[in-house]
Amino acid sequence: MAVFIPTRLASALALVGLTGVMFGCGSGGGGSGGNSAASSKAASSAAAVAISSAAASSTAAVAGNIKLNQLGFLPESAKWAVVPAGSAATFKVINTATNAAVLSGNLSAATTWSASEESVRLADFSSVKTPGDYLVRVDGVNDSYPFTIANDVYSALTAASIKAFYYNRNSAELLATHAGIFARPLGHPDTQVLVHPSAASAARPTGTIISSPKGWYDAGDYNKYIVNSGIATYSLLAAYEHFPEMFNNQNLNIPESGDALPDLLNETLWNLEWMLSMQDPNDGGVYHKLTNKNFDGTVMPHQATSERYVVQKTTAAALDFAAVMATASRVVAQYEAQLPGMSAKMLAAAESAWGWAVANPAVTYKQPDDVKTGEYGDGNLADEFAWAAAELYITSKKDAYYTAMKPAETFATVPSWGDVRSLGWISLAHHRDNLTAVADKQLIANRIDGLAANLQTVWSASAYRVTMQKNDFVWGSNSVALGQAMMLVQGYRLNGKREYLDAAQAMLDYVLGRNATDMSFVTGYGDKATLHPHHRPSEADGIAEPIPGFIAGGPQPGQQDKSGCNVPYPSNIAAKSYLDNWCSYASNEIAINWNAPLVYVSAAIQALTPK
Repeated sequence: MAVFIPTRLASALALVGLTGVMFGCGSGGGGSGGNSAASSKAASSAAAVAISSAAASSTAAVAGNIKLNQLGFLPESAKWAVVPAGSAATFKVINTATNAAVLSGNLSAATTWSASEESVRLADFSSVKTPGDYLVRVDGVNDSYPFTIANDVYSALTAASIKAFYYNRNSAELLATHAGIFARPLGHPDTQVLVHPSAASAARPTGTIISSPKGWYDAGDYNKYIVNSGIATYSLLAAYEHFPEMFNNQNLNIPESGDALPDLLNETLWNLEWMLSMQDPNDGGVYHKLTNKNFDGTVMPHQATSERYVVQKTTAAALDFAAVMATASRVVAQYEAQLPGMSAKMLAAAESAWGWAVANPAVTYKQPDDVKTGEYGDGNLADEFAWAAAELYITSKKDAYYTAMKPAETFATVPSWGDVRSLGWISLAHHRDNLTAVADKQLIANRIDGLAANLQTVWSASAYRVTMQKNDFVWGSNSVALGQAMMLVQGYRLNGKREYLDAAQAMLDYVLGRNATDMSFVTGYGDKATLHPHHRPSEADGIAEPIPGFIAGGPQPGQQDKSGCNVPYPSNIAAKSYLDNWCSYASNEIAINWNAPLVYVSAAIQALTPK
């Protein structure tokens, strides 16, 4: 059993897997070759905690804590903290190295955030730009957690959120060279997968054995789902397509590191190759999922040995597959020498899947009686048709695909696995200068800007200065927050409105600590970070700390798991209904479609914030 490494130092732990330096049992120090911001942040821990404790003991604290991004900020980013309402009207920013105040300012008037039922004030310290380590101090309230201002403050976070996908690889042995203390044997080779009766065809009858290895485990379970892989894989491809400079020289210390491809693309290809194997070559249809018949217990991958099946072809799977393959085709085209024929293969696969979907436009997933794993069922397929059509249009330049998108009927919404229409708008906006004459460029801009403007309006009026509202606290609410940030980023990329970038920054702040739970929801990042995610390897590996770089699902008041938890949720209030316990699959599971927008947003903020 490894000794727990405090989350104060967990960003250094995340870097272990990135540099190849490993901790032994009981280690608590940082590895070599680390990110300077993360290392500096860890080094200042003792002094900062001492300062905080002294301040807390000097005055009675009001209920609640100062909540802010526990990792930190870029020098030129907007910087906000949420302060519980009390008698104090001012705040100070303290340099933790000197205990000197570098800024004194006025708190905003007290207002209530309905999602958390709290009365709070805001501290705006955006004017503090000098690199260093700081905290926020308010009379009568505990000092904030220390935070860092640095030009590379999100570099380790971005890397770890990508490497989380490596840790979730199917059909892979994770070697200590790459995984450190999280090394594990190979699980689920998936080279002997059975065709389930629901997926049977004349060419592939029930019981046919196919090979469908690689891919990522979808979430806390060990199954693989095309629909959820769709939005997750697209988000990683979009991050590379939009901000290649953030990834071209990145070394994640994965097995492919050092080859002629960026590591982000190497990791994404691990899943793309699995997705390609899920297409029936006889008709172009795509199986909905590859799964056991039942969820596995709390075991490591190599201990989960139930038979695996491909289950039912669906229209949603075919369309999500078509969209992803069309996107991947144009992204990998520049690497034809390293991946000969891959771009053409992907585009052909995309068009074949589109053809199947057009011929089978309403085949929705129906869970077979003997299969009990995740459904990802979706009865509304208009958004999948629109997304696939948009990506195929951009890559193939065939006007018929743009028309098939039905752009006048397709609006922009915050993306999720069940509503992917805005992914098409994101891609169209990025490629708007290279589209054919059939594309309505003004409509494309209006769709993006209209949604971004609505989100910015919510942000500017929010007591917490976030875009999340009470009804946004659904299953996977943190992916809602990051999806909102993704759309704000698109608005900023279109027209440069600084408010859009600041609102997107706020949502990164939100998942890193400026939220009603006072927690960073990213394992290994923050003083008070998620420790017990619903993730089988993190629970079954016998190691106290979780695998770093995963984002938890986040608060939501449904509490569908509470009957199976032996500890209660701390609150029923929407923005506080979060339980950091393995039992809480409803608030504390991880999932690839939640991690992917974290990769996108952390990279985008780093790339777009003025230097």
